[in-house]
Amino acid sequence: MVAVPITRMIAIDSDEMVESFTRSSGPGGQHVNTTDSAVLLRFDIANSPNLPDVVKHRLAALAGSRMTREGVLVLRSEGSRSQLLNRQEVRDRLVAMIKEATIIPKKRRPTKPTKGSQTRRMEGKAIRGAVKRDRGRPSHD
Repeated sequence: MVAVPITRMIAIDSDEMVESFTRSSGPGGQHVNTTDSAVLLRFDIANSPNLPDVVKHRLAALAGSRMTREGVLVLRSEGSRSQLLNRQEVRDRLVAMIKEATIIPKKRRPTKPTKGSQTRRMEGKAIRGAVKRDRGRPSHD
């Protein structure tokens, strides 16, 4: 059991990540037809003892359609012909997602536009309106 470090406070056990291997799709000829180089990684977010609840909720939101109804995150990698590179890539993606979920988003404080910006906006609209007004048909005197 090897711990995969995420942050200074969070590390997940490698036992929590279940990897399975399948054949890759797409071009590659005989190599693709004979080797199981695609990696399918499953990580049970809901039952992970090493993730705080707030991180679990944010990770579930980030996962979107990559998460099953049971709360299992499923990631797939088949970009490389090498199983080892695909394994590393899919683990890196999982670590990056969990790191992103640990970041607490700042609350937005609504602000009002300044008086100067409102004035500049209205002046710009007046100028634009004058340009459009001048595009009218010429008057025949």
